[in-house]
Amino acid sequence: MRVFWVLGVVAMLAGCGGGGGAPVSKEPVPVGQVTAPNFSDADPHPWAGRKPANYPVHGIDISRFQTSIDWQTARANGVNFAFIKATEGGDLADPMFRDHWNGAGRAGVQRGAYHFWYHCRPAAEQARWFIKHVPKGGLPPVLDMEWTPFSPTCTIRKPGAEIRAEAAEFMNIIAAHYGQRPILYTTPDFYVENEMWRLSGMEFWLRAVTAHPGERYEGQHWTFWQYTGTGLIPGIQGEVDINVFAGGEGAWADWLATRQQ
Repeated sequence: MRVFWVLGVVAMLAGCGGGGGAPVSKEPVPVGQVTAPNFSDADPHPWAGRKPANYPVHGIDISRFQTSIDWQTARANGVNFAFIKATEGGDLADPMFRDHWNGAGRAGVQRGAYHFWYHCRPAAEQARWFIKHVPKGGLPPVLDMEWTPFSPTCTIRKPGAEIRAEAAEFMNIIAAHYGQRPILYTTPDFYVENEMWRLSGMEFWLRAVTAHPGERYEGQHWTFWQYTGTGLIPGIQGEVDINVFAGGEGAWADWLATRQQ
């Protein structure tokens, strides 16, 4: 997600929003072409300094809660990539994964799958569950690790060293299968409390909805930044998470060339 923004787009991101900007087109977009974001936000943050508008390549992450997506419209209005929830723990599969995966692919949206970590199951079991449900091809797999205080079955908080060891085990299994090392998604509190920066060779996708990742994760290199959970995009019913890629269009093309499966 990330400058060829127009002033109107910047204004929409800063405004109150109510369903995204007016759809620009439903014409097919050539594969690889970056489309500019035509978004708004139901609960916008007053960004100052380094802001999402500084990055031209935007995309989304979705799950079963996004039940209706016109992928062609979303693609034309700035959705260049999508990370789609596939699995959770060792026995839950997202019922919308296949529909979202196929829809994104048909529209030329760069697509990847993510696994939501369950702190009460072994790493190897969770990795096997993900592999069972996610085909090869697409963006690198993602491991989503965060605290789960509202889980009805697992609110345990293991020591940071144990969590990092489990993350490494999961990633090694996934990398061996897909030929690409996964990306780690996490939140500010989880990152700090478990010292996730100690994981070597890690590529990060970071959540930061009130400040730039450089302020929330000081000194940490990142590839993707989730900057809102209340985005409004033409073609997508309801609110959605929006993300940006760390570089410009050229860097995006270079990253895809080396990090796609």
